[in-house]
Amino acid sequence: MIWFSMLLRLSFWTSLAIILYTYAGYPLAIALLARLSPRPWRKAPWPARDQAPISIVMAVHNGAAMLPTQIAYLTALDPHLVHEIIIVSDGSTDSTPDILEGSSAPRLKPIIVREHGGKASALNHGIAAATAEIILFVDIRPRIEPGALDALLTNFADPTIGCVAGELLLNTAGHSATASAVSGIYWKYEQWIRNCEAAWDSPCGVYGGFYAVRRAAVSPAPPGIILDDMFQPLSIIGKGYRSVLDRTAFVTDTWPAQASGEFQRKVRTLAGNFQLIALAPWLLTTKNRVLFQLVSHKLLRLAVPYFFVLLFLSSALLGIRSLPFLIFAALQLAFWLMAAISLKARIPVLHRIASPAGALLVLNAAAVAGLCRYFFTTGPLWKTWLPTAAPTDSHFRT
Repeated sequence: MIWFSMLLRLSFWTSLAIILYTYAGYPLAIALLARLSPRPWRKAPWPARDQAPISIVMAVHNGAAMLPTQIAYLTALDPHLVHEIIIVSDGSTDSTPDILEGSSAPRLKPIIVREHGGKASALNHGIAAATAEIILFVDIRPRIEPGALDALLTNFADPTIGCVAGELLLNTAGHSATASAVSGIYWKYEQWIRNCEAAWDSPCGVYGGFYAVRRAAVSPAPPGIILDDMFQPLSIIGKGYRSVLDRTAFVTDTWPAQASGEFQRKVRTLAGNFQLIALAPWLLTTKNRVLFQLVSHKLLRLAVPYFFVLLFLSSALLGIRSLPFLIFAALQLAFWLMAAISLKARIPVLHRIASPAGALLVLNAAAVAGLCRYFFTTGPLWKTWLPTAAPTDSHFRT
């Protein structure tokens, strides 16, 4: 049985190494690269020209509850910056088409698509209709903070920059503890990694509710793709440009208030990672300049849940004859039980520890569910997204 013990030890240390690398090793490595070998880019105010530089493109499906407010908000943005506001109704069955067609808002260009084809298809209609130099993709929910458009535009003074995203501020008022941990601790951690990636070269993806691209560099997204906010930046990077973040261009948003809603949002996103690789297999080749970031930041997270299981099983079996392994297995079991309980109840005293544990459980469970959704969904994958009942979730999420 020596070979079995060796196999268990190999499984244990391999699993532990991959988990630690994914959550700590890679973030520290990319932070070190950003510090030791930064690639700053030039910023300068956008020069005065005859035409405003920005075409706003927004896709919406059954968003009548929020649409009038968002139209008023977008049309109030500086006309010296925003040339046109293209809103595409993607097969809406509520009053969205009537609102768009009946609006007299300045610079608004409605596009009514009668058949529901998904967000990517709707955005392609908007891209084809855009005429300004810069396309700004927005969602119906986020609010652009004052000065954010000017800040985004300064980055395009550097001709090597093809995509720019802003700094997302998440509202967690009224959220459950686990949902707050995802929108708080996890998102700050995620933003930090992306900022380090941008300082060194480019992040793999951006927040899809507010990012800008050069129209000359944009590519139509494959119909039905879920993650336009990964496909578009990666396609632009593939053309030789950089994708960067501007931490002074603020936008506010609200993610699901309950762990169940956050779980469904992540299942959709993580299923989209599998779909992205299937639709753009070149991303796993050396043609992808950010292959290191993609594998370390995105793809390993899809595999981590299975290494967590392997880590527990190997340590538990090794614990039969080794007290240190037995203690480690017991600690893992206690951690995951605490995480599961935190999804249903607020644990006194341990609340600060339990909520992040619950968030970690939600994110890893979503990775497994995302894989199942990708492989076992019949029909278009984008149709599997079921928004929550909250009004703010009745439109596209990214």
